[in-house]
Amino acid sequence: MITLTDVTKTYGGLRVLGPVDLHIPAGGVTALVGPNGAGKSTLLTIVGRLTEPTTGTVTVGGLDVARTPGRELARVVSILRQENHFVTRLIVRDLVGFGRFPHSGGRLTALDHRHIDEALRFLDLEELSHRYLDQLSGGQRQRAYVAMVLAQDTDCILLDEPLNNLDMRHAVGMMRQLRRAADELGKTVVVVIHDINFAAAYADRIVALTDGTVACAGSPREIMQPEVLESIFRTPIEVRGDGAYPLAVYFR
Repeated sequence: MITLTDVTKTYGGLRVLGPVDLHIPAGGVTALVGPNGAGKSTLLTIVGRLTEPTTGTVTVGGLDVARTPGRELARVVSILRQENHFVTRLIVRDLVGFGRFPHSGGRLTALDHRHIDEALRFLDLEELSHRYLDQLSGGQRQRAYVAMVLAQDTDCILLDEPLNNLDMRHAVGMMRQLRRAADELGKTVVVVIHDINFAAAYADRIVALTDGTVACAGSPREIMQPEVLESIFRTPIEVRGDGAYPLAVYFR
């Protein structure tokens, strides 16, 4: 589904990513993890064509990201970046409606409104749909932005730290909904996550980056090993395996 070949990114002579060769298969949830500055967000925004690679090629669903017309690509891949600037006098429903632009060109049809309704319901935002964005908490706004991405109805969904500003209940709820999007809607979800335990609980695959390169990739069971995690995060980590999924303990 997503293939990166010899991808690098350089700023002012400093290489911050690559070379990266990576294939993410269609379907399921893939978590990008790693320490700050590892290149997770850079990789994600290159796949979503928000950032141009210095070298290399990226394909999504067989489409060359650099050469495919924007509107055509936007029907295949959608992306939510880490920082979003919102217009205070915009209501939630209108924000979510922006996700339909690649399909509607700004003239919403009955089908577009159905997708908007489904996205609002999926993220438990129906009661907030006519609230202005500046009347929402940071976590509620974050859910609204994710709903906008879901409304775009692409095969591939890229999310950069979607758990930002979410409390414990809504962080779990968000991951459950992304898991549902993969399982029930057949989406390919790629998400940057800081908490390795969320990745272990909800992802099918984990891709770990360090110093701009892919250090390792595999199933949660393969990545959730003390020696693997300690090499990635450079801190002592204990992994407990007596629960439903491996749990990393690093508070010591």
